[in-house]
Amino acid sequence: MIPNLKACGHAMITALVNATLAVILMLLVEFAISGTFQLPAPYLWAGLVIWVVIFVAQFLRQRHLCKANEQPENN
Repeated sequence: MIPNLKACGHAMITALVNATLAVILMLLVEFAISGTFQLPAPYLWAGLVIWVVIFVAQFLRQRHLCKANEQPENN
């Protein structure tokens, strides 16, 4: 249970940071093209999709790393 909680926390932070940076980059490109700051709904949906994809991938990776870190080595 603990490896899953640790993995979930790490994945949540990573996904949130990456999705936020992606939405900010989309807004900067929108501003460069149109000259106004608008937050269209597709940008929010894109940010959500980015968050979900990164969360799932990082959760699986972090869970694997946490479980591998807890297992004793057999020598």
